[in-house]
Amino acid sequence: MTLNCVIVDDEPIARKLLQEYIEETDFLKLVGTAENPLKAAGLIKSLQVDLIFLDINMPKMNGMEFLRSSANLPMVIMTTAYGQYALEGFEMAVVDYLVKPFSLERFLKGAQKALELKLLKDKASTDRQEPDHFFVKCNGRIERVNYDDLLYIEAMANYVTLYTRKEKLMVYLTVKGILEQLPKEKFIQVHKSTIVNADKINTIEGNMLHIGDARITVSANFQDAVIKGVLKDRFLKR
Repeated sequence: MTLNCVIVDDEPIARKLLQEYIEETDFLKLVGTAENPLKAAGLIKSLQVDLIFLDINMPKMNGMEFLRSSANLPMVIMTTAYGQYALEGFEMAVVDYLVKPFSLERFLKGAQKALELKLLKDKASTDRQEPDHFFVKCNGRIERVNYDDLLYIEAMANYVTLYTRKEKLMVYLTVKGILEQLPKEKFIQVHKSTIVNADKINTIEGNMLHIGDARITVSANFQDAVIKGVLKDRFLKR
């Protein structure tokens, strides 16, 4: 894993030293530098930044003011000659607080903390994966339906029929009600009474979708949304 870094420091010598330290660290990559937080804000918005090395004493806006006024910042390691702000820095969840002058060894300890925190966050995000199924009540029983098994859904009055690989389930729901609870990136409405699993579409022929043996009509109101939702960036052009 590589962490993309930005240096925010008004002192050229300090920026140069940090750049050298970053180049010595195989899991860090410098993607930008800024002389003050106002310039850094633009960099952070335009680049994919994982870690900021942030000085405190800078013109226009100091590092602590930047931390207090900014939301959803990447990880931050403070790099400053002023040790008295350490407690406030840690209260604002900075990864580490490096007091100048600091050695490469001390720098590496802080960088390693950032790497470990990033790995933990990524693992936590992976562990919170979306469920791959849902349950519905049908014929007095509660049935499990896997998203990958669900081919399409048709509505009739206050009921919908779920067509899966193996069976049909008639459920007391509306198209609007079930669509709001299905993953939007996977299921799309193609008609006022029909929802399809976009991953199961084999062929698009005019206003018809082929899903297995079924032929499903796409109404004019939904054609543009269907084409964008089904093809996305997977359509190969000459």
